Amino acid sequence: MTLRQQGAFFCLFLFLCSRNAWARVEVTMRKSVEVYLGDSAEIPCQYNFTEANSVPRFVMIQWFVKDQVSSSRIRIYYGDDDNQIVDEDTEYTGRIQVTSDQHGTQLTIQEVQLSDQREFICQVNGLSAGTTESKTHLSVFAPPEAPVIKGVQGGISVTNEMPSKVATCEARNGFPKSNITWYRNNIPLVSSAGRVNVWTGDTVESTGLYSVHSTLEYRVLKEDKDANFSCEVSFFVPGAIRTAESVSVGVTVHYPATMVELWRESPEGLIKEGDTVELRCQGDGNPTPTFIFSRARESGADEDLDSRGNVLMLQAVSRRDRGLYRCRPRDGTSHDDVKGEMELNVHYLDPAVVVPKESEAMLKGEDLTASCNALSSLKTSTVWYKDSKVVGVGNTLHLQDATYETAGEYVCEVTVPTLPTLHTSGSVHIVVHGGPQLVGDEQEVHLEEVVGKTVNLSCEARGHPAPGITWSFDGSQSWHEVFSESGDHMTYSVVSVPVNSDIRAMCNTSNDLGIDFRAFSIKAIPLVTSSAAFSPAEGSGVIIVVIILCLLLLAILGSVIYFLHKKGKIPCGRSGKQDISKEKTAKDDIVVEMKNNANAKSEDTVLLKAVNGDKNGTNEQ
Repeated sequence: MTLRQQGAFFCLFLFLCSRNAWARVEVTMRKSVEVYLGDSAEIPCQYNFTEANSVPRFVMIQWFVKDQVSSSRIRIYYGDDDNQIVDEDTEYTGRIQVTSDQHGTQLTIQEVQLSDQREFICQVNGLSAGTTESKTHLSVFAPPEAPVIKGVQGGISVTNEMPSKVATCEARNGFPKSNITWYRNNIPLVSSAGRVNVWTGDTVESTGLYSVHSTLEYRVLKEDKDANFSCEVSFFVPGAIRTAESVSVGVTVHYPATMVELWRESPEGLIKEGDTVELRCQGDGNPTPTFIFSRARESGADEDLDSRGNVLMLQAVSRRDRGLYRCRPRDGTSHDDVKGEMELNVHYLDPAVVVPKESEAMLKGEDLTASCNALSSLKTSTVWYKDSKVVGVGNTLHLQDATYETAGEYVCEVTVPTLPTLHTSGSVHIVVHGGPQLVGDEQEVHLEEVVGKTVNLSCEARGHPAPGITWSFDGSQSWHEVFSESGDHMTYSVVSVPVNSDIRAMCNTSNDLGIDFRAFSIKAIPLVTSSAAFSPAEGSGVIIVVIILCLLLLAILGSVIYFLHKKGKIPCGRSGKQDISKEKTAKDDIVVEMKNNANAKSEDTVLLKAVNGDKNGTNEQ
């Protein structure tokens, strides 16, 4: 529209106004309109006339905005029923649209910008009804981004007397400015001198949006070691206030230990000398403190020990390592009475001491008392053994009326029942001195044997020093020794002699303390043979006699075998003196072992060997 056209329009407008002066126009607008950034804003403007019958035929509407700098008005639209014109060269050119009817008009702003937050004025000119205007403030909102919280790196000491920086919080790109509230365990924090400080600021971005940031300073206590801190941003939106909460962050609180505990990690159970002991110390300080280990001295001053962190290793402990152990934080911020203590007890068992030592000689018939003791920190148990058999219990061993069987090695084993891994042992060798004594009670042994057979004779003598055995035979009887054995307290000899006639032999034994002997008497039985010529009657008689003799011999032999079997002398698989005699006997030899019933504990035997044929050589003595 040209300037001339605009002038004509106003002249017409003034003319019409002069003809309707008795009517008055009223304009109604909302105080404010709220809209999100980038949305479309609709600003209504309602008007009416006080005299319903005096509604003018011409109504002109104009829309203005206030300049944000000078506060002057800038028209952006004008029009009536016939013409609607958007002013050119304004910031709203191309972004606004106005719709009107007989009751009002509405301004629509597309793609609302931050600069649109201002007053919009609606002016209605009803000619004679006058000109009236009203205004609406357009509020623009942009929700900020979710708040971002950052906790401080490192720890905060409870010894700090003033509040320390705990965390920062930032809410970016919001409009208008948002507010930030701090929380501890979901409880709001309020600024308090010497306890809580909150510093808040904002930054205007190049887009015109606000970024709000806040810093929380807080004086931490030990109880804050498990506390969670968070921030909440509150911001305006059309018709409401909304909030957004950050994630929670913890704070590392440094505090000295108020409690220290010292304990033995290994080994379990009682400790003995030679064990490796691991002691551990732990306190409630943060960060986890390292510790100084020490052992109390009798003088009162502690002896510091080499350790690693919270572990003290004691290698191959001995009884000297017993005592009171302590640990205390190395940081030095804890009080002197903050320490851990424990008593370490190391158990021991010294080597066994046997009295008499190593070896002891005693005479036959004497008594002897031996003792075995081992110094220990615990109650001990002592057991005596001889030939792997228990012969006594307790620290002392009583040997009464010594015999040659008493001789031998006695071992004492000392153990600790409550700590089985502790054990020691000692031994003593007992030697019994005495004159020789032949095993068995017979002074003379009588035997009968068939002529032509070979008999084994044996002698076993006991005594100390070990006795010697010699044999003597009547006349020029041939014989030879087939086996001999000698020990500390025993000598054993077996001789073989052919039976050609009656034999008398003597077994003699002696040592420095005496002599003993045993006589053997062997009656030779002639071998019965049949004549080359005999009568039937004579032959029958001889046969009957032979049969009777055979039956008698079989009966005697069966009785002897049964007797020996009952006495356990010929069990299956038994080895012994019979095996020795087999070196000189044939498969058809018969070995008879005679034992004195008066002494069941001894093994005194006499071997009688009947030989069906003399198959062994003899030596003349």
